[in-house]
Amino acid sequence: MSAPKGMPLEEIRDWFRRHWPNFENTVALAEAGEGRARLCLQVEQRHLRPGETVSGPTMMLLADAALYVALLSVDRDATDAVTSNFNISFLRRPGQHDLVADAELLKSGRRLVVGEVRILGQAGELVAHATVTYARP
Repeated sequence: MSAPKGMPLEEIRDWFRRHWPNFENTVALAEAGEGRARLCLQVEQRHLRPGETVSGPTMMLLADAALYVALLSVDRDATDAVTSNFNISFLRRPGQHDLVADAELLKSGRRLVVGEVRILGQAGELVAHATVTYARP
C-alpha cells in the first residue's frame, strides 16, 4: 500500500474556500509543499489587542493553520486531523505589522504529526515560536 499523496497549493486553497469560505479574509496561503507551508497575515484593527500589538489568539490561529496546511501538503487524507497539543512562546511584540508563519513537519507518524512554526514580523524577526501536534483520525 502506498503512502497518501499530499495536496498541491491550489488544491489546498480550493479546499479552504469550500470548507472555510472566510479563511482567506484573514490569512493568505503563500506556499505549501513537502511538509512545509508559509502563510501571511495582513494585520487589521480586529487582530489587535490593547497596546496596539497583534493578539496572542491571532498568532495562535496563524500557527495552527500553517501547520495544518503543511500536513495537507503531504497527506490529502488528513483533512479530519485535529490539534492535540499546542505550545507557543511569544518572543517579542510584533506591533501593528503583517506577520508570516513558516511551518515545517518534524515527524509524521501513523497517528500523530508534530511540527514547528516560526512567526516572523515586519523585518523578518522571530516574534513567536510554536510546536503543534495533530492527531490523525
